[in-house]
Amino acid sequence: MAPLLLQLAVLCVALAAAALILISMVAFITATNVPLLHQHEEEKFFLNAKGQKETLPSIWDLPTKQLSVVVPSYNEEKRLPVMMDEALGYLEKRQKQDPSFTYEVIVVDDGSKDQTSKVAFKYCQKYGSDKVRVITLVKNRGKGGAIRMGVFSSRGKKILMADADGATKFPDVEKLEKGLNDLQPWPDQMAIACGSRAHLEKESIAQRSYFRTLLMYGFHFLVWFLCVKGIRDTQCGFKLLTREAASRTFSSLHIERWAFDVELLYIAQFFKIPIAEIAVNWTEIEGSKLVPFWSWLQMGKDLLFIRLRYLTGAWRLEQTRKVN
Repeated sequence: MAPLLLQLAVLCVALAAAALILISMVAFITATNVPLLHQHEEEKFFLNAKGQKETLPSIWDLPTKQLSVVVPSYNEEKRLPVMMDEALGYLEKRQKQDPSFTYEVIVVDDGSKDQTSKVAFKYCQKYGSDKVRVITLVKNRGKGGAIRMGVFSSRGKKILMADADGATKFPDVEKLEKGLNDLQPWPDQMAIACGSRAHLEKESIAQRSYFRTLLMYGFHFLVWFLCVKGIRDTQCGFKLLTREAASRTFSSLHIERWAFDVELLYIAQFFKIPIAEIAVNWTEIEGSKLVPFWSWLQMGKDLLFIRLRYLTGAWRLEQTRKVN
């Protein structure tokens, strides 16, 4: 009996090793280089408040605003107004209190099929195109791809990623700013502050099914085991980066869909960019684009491939990189 069990154990180990080798080969073969910032002709411009085309700036230009807010939006005509009203209300009030404070909000319509661009453009007409700009992508790139387009067209010294659903209370940007400042001195002016919902985990577990809770813990384990150590909530869409940190990390980003946050933080840790995790006020908003099981399965695959592609050298991180 013992020899049979030993043979089965050896067979299982051999099969597991063969599967890992096969998956690594698939990850290596299917790996793509860092996506060039390919822009369709229509994506090189934005419309000013008068409806006239103006050329978008570049992340490589000198900053002219204190804060850029990048809002990725896909079919968000219903949820976007609530978020924009809160964000712009806060930003306008802050500017009145401190006239030296300057900002811009960049809404990136990620190939929406509804009226997202038209809804966003109304804010451009109301506040002016120096404060609100709308970039309409020709086709859907994914959340990471949309944010990347916004980041590379931003003018701020600091760049905030904010979801269109308004799940995070916008005034919590001040918490991220404090977290960022507490990281000083910043190496090469690079630092990141991540909004976090980890403090709400117990409450969310009480409201979730056992299956979704199991998926959540499984995902967190894979993030920790494969990619990012020390960050409890990698997926919160509320993140603040210095301009230098944004250009360094987004220039090296491969993943353009849901798991892009994990690769972004993996890249940041590789470059030893200091990261603060800051608790924020967050409320679940109806209308999420995530399909629980399949989206988590896709993200799990992406996590495994992120690790294997960097491990096998299919993807490499360079100390300096510039995207034209």
